[in-house]
Amino acid sequence: MLDILRRLVQAVTEAENLDDALNIIVTRIKATMQTGVCSIYLLDDKTGCWLLMATDGLNPSSVRIASLCKNEGLVGSVGTRGKLLNLEDAPKHPAFRFLEETGEEIFQSFLGVPVVHQRETLGIIVVQQTTRRRFSGDEEALLVTVAAQLSALIAHAKISGRLYLQTDTGENPKDIRFKGAAGISGITVGTAVVRKPPAYLKHVKDGKTDNPDHDIGEFQAALAEVKVELERIGESLSGHLQHEETVLFDTYLRMLEDHTLGGEVCQRIRSGENAPTALKHVVLDLVTRFEAMQDPYLKERGTDLKDLGRRILSKLLRYGDELLKYPDDAILVAEDVTPVMLGEMDAGSLLGIVSVKGSANSHVAILARSLGIPAVMGAVDLPLADISGVKMIVDGWRGEVVIEPSEMILKEYQYAVRDAENLASELLRISDGPATTSDGYRIHLLLNSGPFGELLERQRSWIDGVGLYRTEFAFLSRSRFPTEDEQEIEYREELATYSPMPVVMRTLDIGGDKGLPYFSIDEENPFLGWRGIRVTLDHPEIFLTQTRAMLKASVGLNNLRVLLPMISTLEELRASKLLVDRVVHELLSEGFVIKPPQVGVMIEVPSAVYMADELALEADFFSVGSNDLTQYILAIDRTNARVSDMFDSFHPAVLRALRQVCDSGRARDIPVALCGEMAGDPMASALLIGLGFDELSMSAASLAQVKRTLGEFSLPECRELATKAIQSTSGHEVIQVMADAMMIRGLSLLVPPGLRE
Repeated sequence: MLDILRRLVQAVTEAENLDDALNIIVTRIKATMQTGVCSIYLLDDKTGCWLLMATDGLNPSSVRIASLCKNEGLVGSVGTRGKLLNLEDAPKHPAFRFLEETGEEIFQSFLGVPVVHQRETLGIIVVQQTTRRRFSGDEEALLVTVAAQLSALIAHAKISGRLYLQTDTGENPKDIRFKGAAGISGITVGTAVVRKPPAYLKHVKDGKTDNPDHDIGEFQAALAEVKVELERIGESLSGHLQHEETVLFDTYLRMLEDHTLGGEVCQRIRSGENAPTALKHVVLDLVTRFEAMQDPYLKERGTDLKDLGRRILSKLLRYGDELLKYPDDAILVAEDVTPVMLGEMDAGSLLGIVSVKGSANSHVAILARSLGIPAVMGAVDLPLADISGVKMIVDGWRGEVVIEPSEMILKEYQYAVRDAENLASELLRISDGPATTSDGYRIHLLLNSGPFGELLERQRSWIDGVGLYRTEFAFLSRSRFPTEDEQEIEYREELATYSPMPVVMRTLDIGGDKGLPYFSIDEENPFLGWRGIRVTLDHPEIFLTQTRAMLKASVGLNNLRVLLPMISTLEELRASKLLVDRVVHELLSEGFVIKPPQVGVMIEVPSAVYMADELALEADFFSVGSNDLTQYILAIDRTNARVSDMFDSFHPAVLRALRQVCDSGRARDIPVALCGEMAGDPMASALLIGLGFDELSMSAASLAQVKRTLGEFSLPECRELATKAIQSTSGHEVIQVMADAMMIRGLSLLVPPGLRE
């Protein structure tokens, strides 16, 4: 059976379209099972009927014509029940329905299996035979397995608009929607311009060299060409961006100059590989390490590195520059949109960005926010081969793309564009000063700080410090562990930038899925593995060096707070504090004038929630990582496409855990912050204050919306919303509560799709 399935899957994968794939399946299954008929029926969403889409054995002219109502016939019975049906004498079954156009009256035996994707029955696979017999258990198993393989293919065809069940018109369907990541605000309408990568690393065939010096020279020349291009593109964008945003091109240049990339490529060339082969292996190995990381920002650095590798490869292979004519209303579309692609376009003609891969944490998403360009990242089902030149709506508010919008949808979105423009104007008018509720209750907004500044001067008055500085950047930008002095320089810059406001620095948070290029960790279950504080307690030399660098960097500033990641036991907190105390005494004895820092616990795992009372006795503050906490409470890996739609920070179980942490912190009189994505969600902000949070830490892009939203709610109203949410039975119910509250206050634009009036 495995061999049959392997060959069938391979043949289906190579099919040019869905119709070909379905025909391959029915032909192969009929031959394998030696039956008279194999057919596939799919559910036509418009008519609600099961439409015959492919057959080997019935009348071929009945394809796309013969159909059964949803509950009609044996096919309808299988679809309604969602269970297979194995009959020895099908015509005698009370649900049997004769379809004259198919010629099926001569068939007696019937085996029907539902094709199910994410609990939805999409179709039915049917085999029939002229003789009376009951199909065996092995035959049932084969058909069930094929149905499971077929489900994803059909689901993707439906989502991508390639499944055209309507036969009454020859027009392509309109208003085909694709979901991606929201958060890059704005809405626009334009023409899709699909960009392909300059070269493909995986297409390089391994090869050897007889002249390593020549290949090294070719590689270094290609490297130099890419550097010149990056400098030119950075300069071209400098007129449209602040200096802080163009600094990322310096990051690209540092990646090219880093020994990990250039040094390892040259080393492999000297060992006998030719330049393209060496480049392929080094870049793909580094990309794999980055993409395995859980931290969204760090994960996206793999995309940056892959783009650089492709550009170097294109120079090595002497590919010519792609010449594209851009329309005046261009929507840049690619599998991986990169900052370099962005810089190659005329900023005046670029209206929007759509990327199949990537997230709101990618460099290009950050640039899109700075340029004020709507963008949708992570539109994984987008059929790139079919959309070049088509009209497209890019809705950064909802994280949605609409292909070939109808006049009705265009009109609807024109209203949305108007609302978006009104909101943008309102956000620009937000006053200086700290955030407060409508009744004057003070809210502490904090910044999740990145590797380069995103904070505008007017936003500085809104924040009370940095709620999360990821120290991993100092480690990831090098091919070895950074020295104490190197760390001190980077930490000092961050502390000085925001002084006298406090800066929360998280100690090195690696392990499991988040390895360093020079400290890789490979585990079968990384989310429950060796990560966070577990790694640095097992390697105290890393923890001690980093803590020394932090404390030395804070001399004269005294605005450092130390945050411990992935704390799951009281013993881990105590062991960490002993190491911090040891560093304090060492530095004092060396003559440094320092103050012992506040040490906080990152609440990310359920055990920390249940031990919050005890942890609060010995920690100076709490910071809840809502992303990981949600993942662990709901047992959902949000990076897994099969279950990511179930990841729900508004789930009542998550909210009750958050309330428990806040209550523990308040009882011990220590601050409690939230620094996950939920903190920057305007819909969640009032709810979080009502649950008892003192501080919300978010990206700079979220500050204005959250400040505006909080100003529309009083503290008692926030608490009332929290009580309703805690008592709810589902995340959707919680969102509805918040949506209603926001619409009453004229904040409906920020409400997710499906909940607007």
